[in-house]
Amino acid sequence: MTSRPIIIDTDPGLDDALAILLAFASPELEVLGLTAVAGNVGVELTSRNTRILCELAGRRDAKVFSGCARPLLRAQITAVVHGETGLGGADLPPPTMPLQPQHAVDWIVDTVMAGPDRTITICALGPLTNLALAIVREPRLPARLRELVIMGGAGPSGGNSTPAAEFNIYADPHAAHVVFESGAPIVLVPLDLTRQVLATGERVERIRRIGSPVSRAVTGMLEFFNRGEALYEHLEAGPLHDPCVIAYLLNPSLFQGKPAHVEIETQSPRTLGMTIIDTRLDGGAAANARVLLQADAAGFYDLLIERLARL
Repeated sequence: MTSRPIIIDTDPGLDDALAILLAFASPELEVLGLTAVAGNVGVELTSRNTRILCELAGRRDAKVFSGCARPLLRAQITAVVHGETGLGGADLPPPTMPLQPQHAVDWIVDTVMAGPDRTITICALGPLTNLALAIVREPRLPARLRELVIMGGAGPSGGNSTPAAEFNIYADPHAAHVVFESGAPIVLVPLDLTRQVLATGERVERIRRIGSPVSRAVTGMLEFFNRGEALYEHLEAGPLHDPCVIAYLLNPSLFQGKPAHVEIETQSPRTLGMTIIDTRLDGGAAANARVLLQADAAGFYDLLIERLARL
């Protein structure tokens, strides 16, 4: 079996943690490297947390690169639901593996441009700052990608940072605008989908029963996440946003979507970071993304739990 080469651009973050572990547990995917960006917490912590998660997965050989420390234009925001360190609920030792010396943006450009055409997939789990700067530096990069799968945005269900905006887009809407206007082959995983895959008590208990060091760490993270995210979102449990990106690559049949034209609001203070998702394509607008709208939640958790048991 030929593994699919991926780059994970991330800001761990508790749901990022599960996405990273799911990727490492899946031989269908070859993780070329992980690039950290400021988002849920500052870039010093996201770079640290990414290495902690590599070591938790037994992958000290993975390459981790530190990236952008702030958004392109707006003031930086963070997400308190992930705890002060970004990995609330997980009692994990500090990393021993080093950061790679190259900046994440430079490594993304070099790796994509050196690889075979349309073979590399980028999994964007945080604000899109690193990717926007990579595209600005090398405008040919979007056409070289196989796919760019983005967790971000919200449609009718509304945002989680403001009534209009989801966190990853709101954290750097100007970067998101660059990415969605780039012509990259985008798959968008919005809140409307991720709110269908809740980490309910029964699902967390299934992970606990695995009985491994990984499952214990994951259970602690999910319990912490549920105390914050579920309460903030007024849901029965926290939605596992970022692992949907990896699950889509592993089993696209778990998800249903439509072509859409996606625009990012960058001007209005009230709706900054809003994603306008037009699946009707009225007025001749061309699709610039495929937006996932429905998830098989039971199938998603079956996949996640089976893979976590491998670590």
